[in-house]
Amino acid sequence: MVRYSIYYKATNVKGENVNMHSKTKKIVGAAIIAALVYIATSVIIIPSPLKGYLNLGDCVVLLAGWMLAPGYGFLAAGLGSALADLFAGYVTYAPATFIIKGAMAIVAFACFKLMGNKLGKLPAQIIGAVLAELLMVTGYLVFEGFLYGFVPSLVNVPANAVQGAAGIVIGVVLIKVFEKAKLSNILR
Repeated sequence: MVRYSIYYKATNVKGENVNMHSKTKKIVGAAIIAALVYIATSVIIIPSPLKGYLNLGDCVVLLAGWMLAPGYGFLAAGLGSALADLFAGYVTYAPATFIIKGAMAIVAFACFKLMGNKLGKLPAQIIGAVLAELLMVTGYLVFEGFLYGFVPSLVNVPANAVQGAAGIVIGVVLIKVFEKAKLSNILR
């Protein structure tokens, strides 16, 4: 008999360690992060001026980039966010959200990997988060520009920027908590 703990370390009934398959661990980790993205996106929904909404999902989207391998981070961030759009009734936004939020996780991952050793973890995470949130604001501006026209779409830029700023602050706080608890690398 094998028991599993929250830390993905499996032990048999004698307490001996059993190796859990790496790919399974990554898939389960991505599923957990996708669920957290969905929850963080769905808990607080504040309608924005132009048929979208503000939420707290960006902080977990950034965590997906910092804690998961890039493909898994893309899928977790994209799926969790797109499902939140679908279930909240924002069906038109779901495909764009999938791409934008997935790309945000990739940007956060890439900046952290490329700059982490040179600048340190925190500066690399902050730079990655800022670039990811700029991608989000720009991505929704372009998407809404095609839907509603580019001039009317400018009305959502400040709201998306506020959402992005909140995502950066909360995301950085959360990753530091996970790092202190030695949980930031368990999903890789």
